[in-house]
Amino acid sequence: MITNITSFGRSGLSDWLLQRVTAVVMAAYAIFITFYLLFTPNLEYSQWVALHSCLCMKVFNVLTVLSIAIHAWIGLWAVLTDYVTVRLLGPKATPLRIFLQLGMIAVTLVYVIWALEIVWGI
Repeated sequence: MITNITSFGRSGLSDWLLQRVTAVVMAAYAIFITFYLLFTPNLEYSQWVALHSCLCMKVFNVLTVLSIAIHAWIGLWAVLTDYVTVRLLGPKATPLRIFLQLGMIAVTLVYVIWALEIVWGI
């Protein structure tokens, strides 16, 4: 049984909703970038910089990065809680699962901070 400690107090409904919202944000970003690349045949570096220096694009980039982080966290949390269990791996499963989850949190935070630094030039 998964406890509130490893689920961080989330519910299945909130996870489901977050997965759908983040998927929509990521799809919108992918569609936008695809159409931008298709309809800008002679794309130059200055145009690319101009696109990404716009405040609305910076916000869109950050929302997409956060969406990827949230989406990945929920997906990997679900996989770990389904397959790294005491029933499948024995008594070492819970510490292993917590260790892997903490590792995922660390990697995700590094990626998000790195993306913020790239987008905002912090």
